Amino acid sequence: MFGGFTGSKTPTGTDWGEQMLNTVASKTIRHLFTQSESVEVSVRCYPSSKLLQGSIDSLKMSGRGLVIRQQFRTEEMSFETDAISLDFSSVLKGQMNIKQPTQAIAQVVLTEEDINKSFKAELVRKQLENITSPALSELSGGEPISFTDVQVTLQPNNQLRLFAKANLPEQGLVPISMKSTLAVERRRRILFQNSQFEPEDIPESLREISQKLATALDEILNNMVDLDRFNLDGVTLRINRLETHGKKLIFSGYAQIERVPNTP
Repeated sequence: MFGGFTGSKTPTGTDWGEQMLNTVASKTIRHLFTQSESVEVSVRCYPSSKLLQGSIDSLKMSGRGLVIRQQFRTEEMSFETDAISLDFSSVLKGQMNIKQPTQAIAQVVLTEEDINKSFKAELVRKQLENITSPALSELSGGEPISFTDVQVTLQPNNQLRLFAKANLPEQGLVPISMKSTLAVERRRRILFQNSQFEPEDIPESLREISQKLATALDEILNNMVDLDRFNLDGVTLRINRLETHGKKLIFSGYAQIERVPNTP
């Protein structure tokens, strides 16, 4: 999907309308991201005269090093839409307004480094800090607990190893180590399934409390990664499949586009 986007043309060449739409689409898509290393956009419209009636066959985008909401980086992202009914007058104004919803197939690639940096993002940290629950209160004497220093190592077959620390009032920092299998629920939530506590890296005197903390952290993670929290205005993201490949995590899915967002 990533190959062949750059420099593609319709059989009749790229006329002024397509050039204008390519320019507007590139600008619009770039503005969805806080930062980008590269963004390539290609409009398919044949015959090109259909563009004047606001009809295009598809819009393709591929990008690298895209940063969402200032803190979430993707190594690669690509999508290709279905046919689009476009308000061509909006293109003349430097905007993209679609007349009816459309869908796009999409692929997103995260590196292991990207995933670990995301755990330092404010949006994620807020869900891991100052946590209170009946189960955790038994371990902390009623004081809130924070999980810090989360480090993920991707493994084959959609598995990962996770290491973290829990800050307890009396014990101080307690290390946690566990192994999980990644899965998708209802196409929008990332689950940490079949999680197993790994005691080998934990001091023997802390293993019992560390295992209880690992169970609590697993529950928090399973309620945290929901795509609806990251949707762009007018765009709903869904995942059909995910897989680990070396040091990368690859998501394949689709986007339901109600309107084209004009701001990040």
